[in-house]
Amino acid sequence: MTTPIRFGILGAAGITPSALIEPAKANRDVELYAVAARDRGRAERFAEEHGIATVHETYEALLADDQVDAVYIPLPNSEHGKWTIAALDAGKHVLVEKPFASNVEEAEEVARRAEQSDRVVMEGFHYRYHGLMQEVLKLVDMKIIGDITEIEAHFDINLPDRTNIRYIQDLAGGATMDLGCYSLHFVRSVMREEPEVVSAEARPSDDPRLDEALSAELRFPSGAIGRISSSLLEDEERQSAVIEGTKGTIEVEGFVKPQGGNSITLTTEQDVTTVKVPSEPSSYAAQLAVFVDAVRNGTPVLSNPEDSVAEMRVIDAMYRAAGLEPRATTR
Repeated sequence: MTTPIRFGILGAAGITPSALIEPAKANRDVELYAVAARDRGRAERFAEEHGIATVHETYEALLADDQVDAVYIPLPNSEHGKWTIAALDAGKHVLVEKPFASNVEEAEEVARRAEQSDRVVMEGFHYRYHGLMQEVLKLVDMKIIGDITEIEAHFDINLPDRTNIRYIQDLAGGATMDLGCYSLHFVRSVMREEPEVVSAEARPSDDPRLDEALSAELRFPSGAIGRISSSLLEDEERQSAVIEGTKGTIEVEGFVKPQGGNSITLTTEQDVTTVKVPSEPSSYAAQLAVFVDAVRNGTPVLSNPEDSVAEMRVIDAMYRAAGLEPRATTR
């Protein structure tokens, strides 16, 4: 039998149970081996709760552990690029939460380091691996709605706690970095083209440098128009998208976390059809399976460093179009 891939986890972030721990329980090719956090006590409590055998004093100590094959990085956004590079330097495969880096220059540096290694580096756009997205792309490719003329995607939540890291500029926070990256990634994935930012408008938070909400208009080489938005503070949460074509429309609900409920409504001149894609396997389980296959067999991943650099390039352009500066690299 092949030895399971032993994961080390940097930090005890709240996303980790749903993004890695639960999927790992159902994946015999994965072992949750080690964890490290800024506070050892927190790491010990996390390890005890989730059955992780090893607790390291520091992130550096975890990366130096030869028993660790792969690293999961759910740290604040500002730390993603730095620790992905450190993990690569230590010879580890990397599953890093989105966004890949703080800005495109940092993303390019991470991508260079990944290209120089033989390790798998995967950005955690988990929705991309779920059956819902596969169904959307199948409908688009079948040309049931003809050629795409307009596409939009929106991701809003209600997060009034201004002490949350998403509201901290120095941690590369903001609506776009946390939520809008999904909206952008969706339209890029459907169009399979890289857009130009036509315009963008931000609603500042208490910190005027930080976007509490941001919307942008994009133009794709094919001529299609894209509209994306995100907000950290709306009365109603939404994760929806609309793809308009010359022969019909595809409406998608629940595209970010399809396991929580989803639907696709296809409207043509002949008919209106609504389907729901099975929730399981979850988007996180599907993502982990692809990561394991990449490590085991060298199969390509969709959210790879090249894709991540292209994503960050547009995010930076959106910020500038909205009169804001891209997030700074921290060391």
